[in-house]
Amino acid sequence: MNSLTKETKLTLVYILVAFTFSVLMRMIWVYQFEGYEAFKYAGQFMINTNDGYFWAEGARDILSGVHQLNDRSPINQATSQLTAFFVHLLPFSFETIIFYMPSFLSSLIVVPIILIAKDLKNLEMGFIAALLASITWSYYNRTMVGYYDSDMLNIVLPMFFLWSIILSVDTKKDIYILITALDILVYRWWYPQSYALEFSFFGLILLYTLIFDRKSIYNYKLLSIMMFAMLNVTLFISAPLVFLAFYLFKQNKYNKYIYYVFSLSVMLFLIAGGLKPIYGYLNMYIFTNSVSSSGHGLELHYYSVMQTIREAGKIPFETFANRISGSIILFILSMVGYIFLLYKHRIMLFSLPMLGLGFLAWWGGLRFTVYAVPVMSMGIAYLIVESTRLLTNKKNIQIFSYIFFTTLILYPNYKHIDGYKVPTVFNSSEVAILETLHKKADREDYAIAWWDYGFPIKYYANVKTLTDGGKHSGIVNFPVSYILTHPQKQAANMARLDVEYTEKAFREKNKGVKLDTPLEEMMKDYGFKNTNNFLLSLKKDIKLPRKTRDIYFYLPFKMLNIYPTVNLFSNLNLMTGKQGKRPFFYKTNNFKDNGNSIDLGRGISIDKVKGTMRIGNQEIRMRRFVRSFYTKNMKLEKNIQILNKDTGLSVIYMSSYKTFLVLDEKTYNSLYIQLMVLENYDKNLFEKVSSNPYAKLYKLKI
Repeated sequence: MNSLTKETKLTLVYILVAFTFSVLMRMIWVYQFEGYEAFKYAGQFMINTNDGYFWAEGARDILSGVHQLNDRSPINQATSQLTAFFVHLLPFSFETIIFYMPSFLSSLIVVPIILIAKDLKNLEMGFIAALLASITWSYYNRTMVGYYDSDMLNIVLPMFFLWSIILSVDTKKDIYILITALDILVYRWWYPQSYALEFSFFGLILLYTLIFDRKSIYNYKLLSIMMFAMLNVTLFISAPLVFLAFYLFKQNKYNKYIYYVFSLSVMLFLIAGGLKPIYGYLNMYIFTNSVSSSGHGLELHYYSVMQTIREAGKIPFETFANRISGSIILFILSMVGYIFLLYKHRIMLFSLPMLGLGFLAWWGGLRFTVYAVPVMSMGIAYLIVESTRLLTNKKNIQIFSYIFFTTLILYPNYKHIDGYKVPTVFNSSEVAILETLHKKADREDYAIAWWDYGFPIKYYANVKTLTDGGKHSGIVNFPVSYILTHPQKQAANMARLDVEYTEKAFREKNKGVKLDTPLEEMMKDYGFKNTNNFLLSLKKDIKLPRKTRDIYFYLPFKMLNIYPTVNLFSNLNLMTGKQGKRPFFYKTNNFKDNGNSIDLGRGISIDKVKGTMRIGNQEIRMRRFVRSFYTKNMKLEKNIQILNKDTGLSVIYMSSYKTFLVLDEKTYNSLYIQLMVLENYDKNLFEKVSSNPYAKLYKLKI
């Protein structure tokens, strides 16, 4: 009893130390930017992930008790609900809570790691693994202060799931059957996309049972209750089924029926469509195509958003290894240690789904690497502990070796943290524009911007958007891309059309009527069967639908960095899916004035004497040269020199930004360049509401 008490105390000490270490490492970012006011709003740091504003909007609306129809506020989502609970419970501001929540909740990862190690009778391994896992590249990146997202528990919960599975199979105690089912229910509540990982755990337990423990009634009880918990139904149905099953399983007289119960659970799982979500997520992240069909009326072809998301693309092996372990060498050692761990402790085979999902990142996108972090950390920790024990049985030398090697594996990850100085999503000047919008706009008005900025706009300005981080398929992105990258007349017409037809779709949906996509509905109403002809008609004065709300345009300077990506979504023939000719767009802050010429890098230079440009070996006429600058009163001024009226590329020198732009005529005339970069707006179509060097806000007049 005394040894057990000592082990329990040591377990608690290890958990407390590892948890504190994890939180303190996340405070490095706070220390680095403490005096930087541009990253603060209302005196508090802002968050640094766009998606976080989605959950923040939901929590805000839960606390206020108000949200508008069709705003898609996540008031029923776990992240928002837990946030609102903490705001009620804790004596801190809303901004403070959402900023620091990730650092505290994500640090709970140390608990299941150490508890698993306790079951393996190797607490030292668990402690070392917990220290490493809590700060490894990918885990830190997605759980640092300000990274307010569901990721803060997305690895913690499956690791508790793994712990309960290991304890279930290892101890055969009934309580762990219930804990495993509750783990699934909580994990599903927190992260509905957990189907694939849960199903992988289920499949592995079933395989383990068929190979090693075929006659175990206990294992079939475990599998059955997991199936009930995994049903693709509301929690109010699955939870009672779980407790009913547990009650029956506690009665030995029902053991003879366990195979029937198991068959029933599998049948219910399939009837409830349990496999559909798994295929859906694999199709989204693995089987991606650059162009997808709308699946509606005309079967139009749209650009797939997954092709533009870095976290869903293939990554180099070095990046893959760094994000999982901190370096290629540490990754290899972790893999060796993990294999050694599996060999010595067969029960750890249940960790394979975590490793498999993490390794999916090599071709499925870097977002998955985080799943492999805890089990690979256990691998290298096991290697350190067991190698040390083989070399010496002297306690003092062992402790010194643990400290020495742990420091070596932590150091590259600490260096990453120290250098990972990510900015907040918006700076204070950008938010100032949104505060102006909040004061002027009604809750039912729309702000048009690219989807990256949708959630922050909805949070700060409390208006609707056409696209955001949760609604950014090619179908909804096409009109917004068209608006931002086409001339003002066409853009204005499309903006009014898309907003009014989006609202029309909402109204009809509430009546139980499902319409085609807004673009297809426009074409039907205006008598077009070819999208190309319809889009050409937007150059003219067409009869627009009745105005039901105001429309604003939020145009941040930082969108210059993604303008070519924005253009991809509307630069294609929707009838065939064929991509159009890529427009010329070049942006640089790295240039050198050589007197008679300006070297813009990448083989591009300007001949100031001839008024021409050289791109590689080709000399090209310069159509116009524009120099813009801000006065002391923050008014934008510009000088425009027309060098060639008929052809050539335009150059814009944004002197206040120390930035050169080289553009073809289509890009130069786009709404974004004209309104944000040059403030050349058609006063019959637009009204400038507010501006500063970081963002511009316009209101549509039509």
